[in-house]
Parts: sequence; C-alpha cells; structure tokens
Amino acid sequence: MLRRYIFYTTNKFITCRHVSQSMLQSTVDEKSGIAILTMNKPPVNSLNLEFLDEINTQLIKLQKDKIRGMILTSGLQKIFCAGLDITEFYKPNPDRLAKFWTTLQDTWLSLYMASFPTVSVINGHSPAGGCLLAMSCDYRVMVGPNYTIGLNETKLGIVAPKWFQDTMVAVIGQRKAEISLTTGKMYTTNEALQIGLIDESLPDTDSALKKGIQFLNNFQKISPWAYKMTKDIGRQPTIQWLIDNKQKDLDFVIKYMQSPAVQKSLELYLQSLKK
Repeated sequence: MLRRYIFYTTNKFITCRHVSQSMLQSTVDEKSGIAILTMNKPPVNSLNLEFLDEINTQLIKLQKDKIRGMILTSGLQKIFCAGLDITEFYKPNPDRLAKFWTTLQDTWLSLYMASFPTVSVINGHSPAGGCLLAMSCDYRVMVGPNYTIGLNETKLGIVAPKWFQDTMVAVIGQRKAEISLTTGKMYTTNEALQIGLIDESLPDTDSALKKGIQFLNNFQKISPWAYKMTKDIGRQPTIQWLIDNKQKDLDFVIKYMQSPAVQKSLELYLQSLKK
C-alpha cells in the first residue's frame, strides 16, 4: 500500500513516499532521495525466512528506484535486531533451511554491495545477525550508552560463517575480530566506538537519525558511479569467497546445523529463553 505524507521541518515541507508493510516500513524523502528502512517485527526483529526476503526485496526495489542513500534502523524499543531466528535452525525442515540460508546470503550481498550509501542507526541491542546487518552498512551510528553489539555465536554453541567473520575483519581488523569472534563478546556502545565497530555514538534515536542523514549528505556532490566503483573495489575481497562458494557454504550449514551437538546447544538456548 502506497501512501503520501507531508512532513513539516523548520523551514520547508518535505514530501515523502511511505510504503507500509507488515515487518518493514520504507519511507523515501522525495526531495533528498534518502530512504529510511525501519524494521518492525516484534518482539525483537528476529530474522526468519519471510523477514529476510522482505528486506532483500526492498533493497532491490530501492536500487531500481535510484535513491541517493538509505538508513536502516528499528521501530522497536531497546532492540535493533536480535539476529537470525534460532527456530529456523532447531529441528529444521531441510528445504526451508536451504531457502532460509540462500535468502540470507542474497540479503547480505544486496546490503553490503548496495549501489547507494547506507547508514545503520543502531537504536537497541544488536547481537549476531543484527551486528552483521549493522556492519554491512557504510556507516554506523549507535544510540548509547546502554545497548550492546557483537557477533556472539560461540556463546550459543554455534559458529559465525566465514563471510560473517570476514565482514567483521573488514571493519575492525584481524586481531580484534579474532578476539571478538572466539569469545562471543558483546560490546557496549562506548567499547564498540573505541574499537571502530561503530563510527559514532549519540544519546537518542532522533539525534542518531540526524547524524545518519548528515553523513549521507556528504555524497550530494559525489558521482554515484565513482562512489559505487570505489566501494566495489574495496569490498570485493570480502564478498568474493561467498560468491565463489555459495553452494559449499549452504551445504556446510545444512550439515552442521543438523548435527546432534548443535541441536542440543540450540535446545538448551531456547529453553533458557523460556525461563
């Protein structure tokens, strides 16, 4: 459903297109060309098959619409994104698991190699897959000081895939990423800022969104072609392994996630959530 809204700012009116969806809201400022994608899948924006498909579909649409920039954020209280939906892995249907994982691969590639500049406004906790989404954007602004972010897979008894790990290495470097990944460390906003996992910390969502827009405005006089080519060259080494090994990665996940040891870890984790 497509609607039009008029938003009043201090000096002018701005017309926006608002696309209302069940799990994801997309608002495009027609004057600036900046889109805001707001994840809204209670209770914690967990990434199941349907949600990932919706995110990827919207990213592809925004690329076709030739927007100038995008902000990814959350409409939930205290949660940016809790990561991959664990129930997709627990006693899975192999066909659905395969579709889920290939959709995750495609969504990451769409976001990481987006043709437009991207900002993640991290206005809540962001573990595991939520951290991956944030790291895949060009710039990260996090609301502080009480939220945390990190790839904490080892604490759940599972392993972050190589391309998750490669994304973190590209952001904070090999040594810091190795420590983060093996210990499953969740960083506070201030800690994340110190190691370069995020770029800026702001006290509330409104100021963080303004900072994100300010960053995107840096590209007003940058050639979109020059931006995209520069980004492609810099990020090519990170994506190349997955491009060359998508089936190998999928086969490993299907086999690994259905192993008795992993299933037991997932069962214990789900039980702890119920408690």
